Amino acid sequence: MVDAPVSDLTRKPLANGVANSESTLTQLVSGIADDAQQLIRQQYQMLRAEIREDIRRTTSAAKYMSIGAAGVFVGMLFLVVSTPLLLNWLFDLPPWGGWAIIGGTLFVAGAIALYVGKRMFAKFNPLPDKTLNAIEENLSWIAKPRS
Repeated sequence: MVDAPVSDLTRKPLANGVANSESTLTQLVSGIADDAQQLIRQQYQMLRAEIREDIRRTTSAAKYMSIGAAGVFVGMLFLVVSTPLLLNWLFDLPPWGGWAIIGGTLFVAGAIALYVGKRMFAKFNPLPDKTLNAIEENLSWIAKPRS
């Protein structure tokens, strides 16, 4: 989704496919600079459109994930409360025995999940790489001195 048109109709067309002999070096350099500015503007608009699309998709996914997380949380809460009572009943443990077993198990599982999530998050890059690489390449090309 790009807001500006790709073509710029303010440029003068070439006569018979050849540049006007009256074109000066200043006009040519000015035309190149205008083209470079237009390219940067278009890439900026492409970057904005890409970020907007990523935000829209993330928001949509987050809505469903939050509903699912709430349901899982309530269900797990009931299971966590009932499991120590079940262990106490099945194995004739002291009142704190079942709670200690479940607490320790949940602690270890939570630590493993945190570790895995941290590693996954470290590999994630939220920036739009394609557009940023194109902008960086164009800026380095423009800044490169010509001989």
